[in-house]
This record gives sequence, C-alpha cells and structure tokens, in this order.
Amino acid sequence: MNRKLKIGFVGAGAMGQCAHLRNFASLPDCEVVALAELRPEMARQVAARHGVARVYPTHRELLAHEALDGIVAAQPFQRHGLLLPELLKAGVPLLTEAPLASSVPAGERIVEAVRASPAWLMVGYQRRCDPATQWVHGEIGRLRQTGELGPLRYLRVTMPPGDWVANGFNGMMTSDETVRALEHEPPPADMDAPMYRAYLGFVNGYIHQVNLIRHLLGEDWEIVSVDPTGVVLQGRSAGGLPCVLEMAPWTNSIDWQESALICFERGWLRLDLPAPLAFNRAGSVELCYDPKGGTPERRRPQMPWEHAMRRQAIAFCQAIRGEIEPPCTAEEALKDLILARDYIRALQEAQAVTSGG
Repeated sequence: MNRKLKIGFVGAGAMGQCAHLRNFASLPDCEVVALAELRPEMARQVAARHGVARVYPTHRELLAHEALDGIVAAQPFQRHGLLLPELLKAGVPLLTEAPLASSVPAGERIVEAVRASPAWLMVGYQRRCDPATQWVHGEIGRLRQTGELGPLRYLRVTMPPGDWVANGFNGMMTSDETVRALEHEPPPADMDAPMYRAYLGFVNGYIHQVNLIRHLLGEDWEIVSVDPTGVVLQGRSAGGLPCVLEMAPWTNSIDWQESALICFERGWLRLDLPAPLAFNRAGSVELCYDPKGGTPERRRPQMPWEHAMRRQAIAFCQAIRGEIEPPCTAEEALKDLILARDYIRALQEAQAVTSGG
C-alpha cells in the first residue's frame, strides 16, 4: 500500500478535533478525505481548516459514499455499544477512544461485532503510544530478560486529578447549532443507578491507568483489596506481582502529575506522563540502577519532542498497512471494563462494611 491512506472521521467535537483530527491531518502518509458530523456549519468549518474534501450529516452517508482505509470514531463512550458494531460492518479498520464502552455487556457486544467483521478495532489507550512509555516498556522487558537488577517486584501508578487538557482545546471550533438527542447505551441489568454512576465515573477517570498497569506488567492482573475511601486499589498480576493504583491522593489545580513507578530488586524506573492533550511533549523517565558489582547510578534519557496522540495516529496507520499489530484490541479493552466492574463492586462492599451497613 504505497499510496496515502484514506481516513474517514465520525465526529468532530472537542476530542475529535483536538485529540485526533489535527494529528491525522498532519501525517504525510494519510489523508482525511471525509467527515461525518451532525452540525453542518461546524462540519464545513472543521473540514476547511484541515483540508477534508467531503462532509456528511451522518456516518451512514459517509459509509455509503466513501471507500476508506480506516475510520476514526471520536464519540462519547456511552454510544460505543450502539455505534461501533454498525461501523464494523463496513469491514474497515476502526480507531476509537477508550473506554471500549460504558458497561461490560456493551463491551461484549462490541467484541462479538469485531469477531464477525473482517476488520479490527484499535482502542485508543494513547498512554501506550507516548515515547516515554514505549521506552520504559522496552527497558522493563530488557531488564527482565537480563536479570541485571534482579526480578521485577512491584508496580505503582498514581494519577491525581488535575488539568488534563493543558490548553489542548485552544483553537477548537464550536457551534451553537441544535442537534437531535442521540441514543446512549442502556445501564447494565446488574447495577442500580448509584452503582452505575460510580462505574461511569471510574471508567471515565481511570480506565487508562487500569490498562497501563497491564501494559507495563506485560500480563493480566486482578483486584486484591480496595480502600473504602476510594484512594487506593491493590492488585496482583497473573504472575503474582503486587501492583497499586492510587486515585486522587491529592488534587492539582493547574498541573498534571501522573506517574508510574516500576521496582526491581536493585533499582527502579519512574515514568512521568504529561497531560493527555499536551502538544509536542512526551513523558519523562528517570532510572536508578544498582547492579551487583557495579556502580549505582541515576539516568534521565531524553525523549523526542512528540506527543502521544500523534504517535497513536501513526500507530493506527502502521497497523492498517500491516507493519504492526494494533496496540490495544477490543478483546483486551474488555478486560479493563471487567476490572472496573470488579472494583466498583468491591468498593461498595468495603464501604458497606465501614459504615456498618
């Protein structure tokens, strides 16, 4: 496939424009040829800015008239279970934001639709595409293979709330056009309204970190215990490694302080990640090496000036061309929804015990 890839977009809202479209439009090996957007005037303005040739009022018209190599669907995740199976019928590789869906049953329906389609679905866990995450992931694998720092012993991810936008919506086009209300996935039958609200809050806030833990460990993990205050989640990997997710141990007003600490017997790696919509900025890495018979040292490798969302767009194009596998599939993303459900159930049980209920 030596020609430019033809990419279609479904949705041009805040994330559609600022997290995805501006990155795909900047890639030399692809062309965003069509856009489906319910707001016609905004669609025309967005298309003119990014050189998109054709606009359509809905995804159905787009699919009926375009021969595409890939589709990017930037939609509220509560609509994924309704929209993605329909898009997958087109048989075209598909990229969508995480989480996969707003419930486990909806996620299962999406996975079934993927299996019935000749296409695949890439779920946008963009933290995996940050240059610093990629470097750390490779270094973890190397250290586990060489054994020079002993065995891997512990992993902790911390993500206090903060300014995740980091001015990333600057220049975004908006509209006051009135559009019809769109249908959303129904709540799952096994959750009442308060539990479902808590579940949506968790997957909206921390599903990326749930996935990052699996990515860095290189294996699945399960929940061991939860703090009834909702600050700490303790887990254990399939290989028996302890892991922790710290949620809101503090709050930032205008900063973003997401990090991962990966501990070996004789050293550690620390990954600090920028705000998700930070532009032209990768994460940073610090390492502590204390090998047997060697000199202990600290290192801070320099990462390239490239952000995760752009790398994610590049990865989607590479996967379409068959150069790499999609970084995260629907099947794996479903595991995150199941973990989130397990967490909310455990949290409510812990809170009931604490309150004496």
